[in-house]
Amino acid sequence: MKHLLAIFTICITLGLQAQELPKGLATNERDANFLQSIGVIGNPYQNKTAQATIHTTPPSFNVRTMAEWEEIEALTITWSTNYGITEEIILTQIVEHAINECDVIIICNNQNTVAGYLASQGISSPNIHYIEADYNNIWMRDYGQNTVYKNDVEDRLLVDWIYNRNRPYDDLVPEHIATHLNIDMYNTTQPPYDLMATGGNFMSDGMGTAFSSKLIEDENSGGYAWNGPSGNVFYPNHTISEIENIMQEFMGIDTYIIMETLPYDGIHHIDMHMKLLDEETILMAEYPAGVADGPQIEANLQYVLNNYNSAFGTGYKIVRIPSPPSSGGYYPDNNGYYRTYTNSVFINNTVLVPFYREEYDTTAQRIYEEALPGYNIVGIDVDDSGTNLISYSGAIHCITHSVGVDEPLLIQHQSLEDTNPQANYVVSANIQHNSGIATANLYFTTDLSLGYNPPISMSNITGNNWEANIPGTIPSGSTVYYYIEATANSGKTINRPMPAPTGYFDFKILNNTTEIKDGIDTKLSVFPNPASAITCIPVSVSHKTQVTIFLVDVLGQYISLIFEGELPTGESKYFIDARQYPSGVYNIVLQTATGRSTQKLIIQ
Repeated sequence: MKHLLAIFTICITLGLQAQELPKGLATNERDANFLQSIGVIGNPYQNKTAQATIHTTPPSFNVRTMAEWEEIEALTITWSTNYGITEEIILTQIVEHAINECDVIIICNNQNTVAGYLASQGISSPNIHYIEADYNNIWMRDYGQNTVYKNDVEDRLLVDWIYNRNRPYDDLVPEHIATHLNIDMYNTTQPPYDLMATGGNFMSDGMGTAFSSKLIEDENSGGYAWNGPSGNVFYPNHTISEIENIMQEFMGIDTYIIMETLPYDGIHHIDMHMKLLDEETILMAEYPAGVADGPQIEANLQYVLNNYNSAFGTGYKIVRIPSPPSSGGYYPDNNGYYRTYTNSVFINNTVLVPFYREEYDTTAQRIYEEALPGYNIVGIDVDDSGTNLISYSGAIHCITHSVGVDEPLLIQHQSLEDTNPQANYVVSANIQHNSGIATANLYFTTDLSLGYNPPISMSNITGNNWEANIPGTIPSGSTVYYYIEATANSGKTINRPMPAPTGYFDFKILNNTTEIKDGIDTKLSVFPNPASAITCIPVSVSHKTQVTIFLVDVLGQYISLIFEGELPTGESKYFIDARQYPSGVYNIVLQTATGRSTQKLIIQ
């Protein structure tokens, strides 16, 4: 802590109080000569003191970055109070709710001081763990660790990028956490893999797709920035393809979606305006027409929808959530703070959401509860007098990070869409655990007040793919609620959604074909099935329309395009050569503007 105390002492002498450490950068942080003179910066990330087992070259095996809604072992926070506000109040509420779901690891200067404060608030738990270490600031999301898994669900690893602020103690925090948990780390600190990035500008779906703003390009543009967008730091120098390659090798990111930065968001972190709620659902901040970053957010969204599909091969679902103004009605384009409800954090069955004022918070609470049924949605005020964290351009997601569980039981599932009556309703999932899967069950009901029907055993179709049918005897007009339960050979059991049976997926069985979302009656079939050579795919539509027909695996991951264009009224036939694909279970998807039909295909 010697250098940090020196900074604080000199700052006070210069009239630069330690409380003036905003997320942007305080005056003393911008003064590179000042910090270099006391030995704090130069290229600090090139001189890290390894405390855990550190690797600076990519893993030699396939890796998968976890999604935020997956099961976590620990939530990590830094007990920093540098802002001249009572951050302890916000941090205390985070700890209070998180200890009911997982461990909480607190980076702090003095364990006894923090434990004493929490005890004075009635909080004491064996789930709280302390690491006494130097730090610079509270923004754990940006400099914290990223959990990745070997071969999807095997060994747990941590990945740490170069932090884009000249805060060298913060940049070492992931190593302290890795040491505490005895987890190997992979650091992107050495050429040619030296990558600068921040956690608030990264979001993963757990299936190889990630999102960032173009800040990732700026902070890897090379050279030294004096008062640049990331402060006084040395930028690595990489092309977009090199950045994508590093993300692929260290994080398992195969599709990296990079969006334009927003004019009024000074930090350019995507968690200030969007959040992935699951593999195919984006929660997107919304402004009144033409206000603040609303136009650019909408342009970015349309760019994503028009150019990318979810990992299931289908378009993203969008849930919009209004951004609240100041009490005077001001938004970021008129000196209002960047208030956002997307800056939330999953903690297993609980989601912590930043709150501002009741008249807006009640709407946000409702939107979250409808989008994530069964989750415990907890609001934490970040805009109150004395705890105005949002005035520093960050909220709950920004000051927390997580460590995924060791040996996760992974269930990946694309929820069923509203549909016309079918012979049965096929529920498929990718289910994995390092010890193998003992059983998987499907639960469903059409009336939550009566509870769920007896479980339907899911069958292991091929590899990690499991399947069961909801019977087609359910009356039209019904809403079907369902969830998946899996048990590993080790005995570990988990549900998807995680809070099931309180949480669930749902779909409606429509009364007739005219209720299909786009008003188009479609019919899709395939023969022969099983297939081993030339295969015919008859498709019929009630009137001409633009469609995309494509092949996905049983998990929903895109395999190949069969047809894209306008279908005439009536029946058309398309063909594929099944010999081009490995044996297994697939689905043919017929996608229209707002709906889709699927047909299972077995290739021998």
